[in-house]
Amino acid sequence: MSVSLEFKKVKRTGFLPAFLCGGILAAAVPIINMAVRSEMYLNLPDNPIQILLGANWQIMAMLNVLLIVIGSCLLYHTEYADNAMQKMKSLPIRESTIFLSKAVLTIFMSLFALVMEAGAVTLCCYHWFEIGSNFFGELGKYFGYSFLLMLPCIILSLLISEACKNMWVSLGIGVVCVFTATMLPTTNFALSLFPFAMPFQVFVSTDVTQSIHYIYGAVAELAVLALAQIIFVKVRRSFE
Repeated sequence: MSVSLEFKKVKRTGFLPAFLCGGILAAAVPIINMAVRSEMYLNLPDNPIQILLGANWQIMAMLNVLLIVIGSCLLYHTEYADNAMQKMKSLPIRESTIFLSKAVLTIFMSLFALVMEAGAVTLCCYHWFEIGSNFFGELGKYFGYSFLLMLPCIILSLLISEACKNMWVSLGIGVVCVFTATMLPTTNFALSLFPFAMPFQVFVSTDVTQSIHYIYGAVAELAVLALAQIIFVKVRRSFE
């Protein structure tokens, strides 16, 4: 199962428009905030990217995670509708390959949304702040960190959608996980490793050690979730 085939299938759904509109909406958050309340941030001592993400990232991350949940539900809804998944099982295609193709597509679209958001942050920095010569290196560091912490959320969302044949059940579980993540205390490192909570973290240049711990946590979660997907497919097949 190739990613190009997955792309063709989602053309019939709202997957692509959802990420496009959601990415534009998230990118508009820092621009609108600076246009309305720029005086609150211009005299702060941190670097411009840290200021903008500190003020706006919680809302932007919320939109990103909701996009991931909705996108995952749409991807698997196309498979379970009209028993398409059952028909595909008769073909020489592994379910893990289908899962991987959907994960690559979701990761690509999430990266596309992050690029739009990085562009909005760049626009704000150019318009309202003085930026240094290493600006784009810092920007890549901040958004690269956010992208990495978003990966466990993507895989878990797809795993939930794969497990639930009813799209509304997987959507409900995803939304509950998102709002649970927003209520977890950010000072508790163990709780903040919840996959739906990790995208809310912002890279902090003054505490690189903690950021590295989150990177290790994200990599470990990816390995565990990949193993969980393989086990889930084998267990489900044994009961069918």
